[in-house]
Amino acid sequence: MQSLQNNRTVAIVGRPNVGKSAIFNKLAGKRISIVHDEPGVTRDRITASCELFPPSFNLIDTGGIGSNPDDSFNSIIQQEVDIAMEAADLILFVVDAVDGLTPVDQEISSYLRKSETPIFLIVNKVDEHKKIGLIDEFSSLGFDQTFATSAAHNIGINELAQNVSSSLPEKIISTETNNQKLKIALVGRPNVGKSSIINSLLNDSRTIVSDIAGTTRDAVDVPFSHGGIDYTLIDTAGLRSRNKQRTSVEVFSGMRTKSSIRRADICALVVDSAQGPTSQDRKIANLISDAGCPCLIIGNKFDLYHPTAAKSDRLESITEDITEQLFFLPYAPIVAMSAKTGESVSRLFFAIEQIRKSSWLPLNTGSLNRLLHDSLQSHPPPSGKAGKRFKLLYATMSKSSEHYKAIPEANFILFCNKKNLLPNSYERYLENKIREKSPYTGVPIKFIYRERESRKKK
Repeated sequence: MQSLQNNRTVAIVGRPNVGKSAIFNKLAGKRISIVHDEPGVTRDRITASCELFPPSFNLIDTGGIGSNPDDSFNSIIQQEVDIAMEAADLILFVVDAVDGLTPVDQEISSYLRKSETPIFLIVNKVDEHKKIGLIDEFSSLGFDQTFATSAAHNIGINELAQNVSSSLPEKIISTETNNQKLKIALVGRPNVGKSSIINSLLNDSRTIVSDIAGTTRDAVDVPFSHGGIDYTLIDTAGLRSRNKQRTSVEVFSGMRTKSSIRRADICALVVDSAQGPTSQDRKIANLISDAGCPCLIIGNKFDLYHPTAAKSDRLESITEDITEQLFFLPYAPIVAMSAKTGESVSRLFFAIEQIRKSSWLPLNTGSLNRLLHDSLQSHPPPSGKAGKRFKLLYATMSKSSEHYKAIPEANFILFCNKKNLLPNSYERYLENKIREKSPYTGVPIKFIYRERESRKKK
C-alpha cells in the first residue's frame, strides 16, 4: 500500500493589488486571505490547501512585492521571490490585465526566470470576453503557460486549478518496507567488532574476524535482507588517529572509510562497551556529524560491561556513559548488544526502523512557522550590538530534503535579518523545539540561512 503525502506546494507571487489573495481564496475554496483594494494588505505568508482537483496541493499567499515604498525595491523582490522559489514546486506569477505590463512586473519576471521552478503566468482581472486581448501584452515576458482569470467573477479558476494539480509531481511515500534499499555503514576504531556484528547479522563468517586490530583493510559491501528490506551493510576499516597510521595502506583505508560515511544512508558508530567511548570515538563521531549523515550508536561487547550487575542497571549506565561522552550526537539512538553472544542484535533493526520512519514525518510549512515564532516569542534571542536581535521572517523545509533519499535530510531554510545575531546556543534551542514536535530520531537537523539585504548595502 502506498500513501500520497501532501507536500506539493504552490506559491502565489506578484506586485500589490493584482488579485493574489483573491485567487488564493478561490483556489482554497474559502475566504482566508484579506482582499482589499489598498495595496500591501497581505504582509505575512498564509498557507491553505486546494482540493478543487485531487490530489490536493498546498498554497502560499505571499505579501505584495514592492508594497512598502520605504523599503529597497530590489531587496523586497529578492526576499519574497527567494521564499517562493525555495518553498514551492510551482509558482503562480500574477499580473493585472487592466493595469497592463508594468516595470515591476518585468523586474519580478527577470528574477523568476533565474529559478528552475516551473512558473505559470496568471493574467488576472480579465472580466469580460472582449478583454481576452489584454493578455497579449504579457507575451513579451516569455512564459509558456499563461492563464486568463478573474478571481472576482470566478472566471478561469477551475481550469487553473486543474492544470496546476496535473503539473505538480506526485510525491509518493511507500508505507511498505518492501523493495527499499538502505546502505548501513559500520564505522569505528579497529577491533571494536564491526565485522563480528555483520557476521552475527548474517549468521555467517562472510567477513574476516580476528583479534588482531586492522584486519579489515577496505570497505566491504555485503548485500543482506531482513523483514522485507534490502540492506547493503558496509564493513569499513577501523579508523586510527592520524599519528598512528603507520603505512600508506592504513591511510588509504581511512580514506575509503570516510568515503563510506558520505555514501551511507545511516552510519552505525560502533564503540567498545567494555572500554567505553574514547577520544578516537569522539573524532569518528565528529566525522559523521560533519558529513550530516543520519546515525545510531552501537555499544558492542555489552556482555563484558559489568556482567554481574542487573541488565536494567547496565543498560542505564552504558546509555548515560555514551550520551555524556558523545554529547554532540544527542539525536542518535543507542543500541547495547553483543555480536559474540547474539544478545540484542535484533535491536539494531528496531533502531534503523525508528530512524527511517522518523525521517519521513516532516513538519509542514504552517506548523514549522508557528512553532518557531512561538519559540522566539516565549524565549527571545539575546540582543547583539546596538540592541539588535535576530528576526525570523519565514521558515520552510528545503525541497532537497524531500526528494530521492532513503533517509531524507532535515534541512530547514530560515529567512532572517542577520544570521550572526543568532548565537549557537540559541540555534540548539530552536533545534530542540523542533525535535519536541518532530523528533527526527537519528537524523541531524541543519539550518540554512537566507539573509535579507540591508538598505545600507543597497
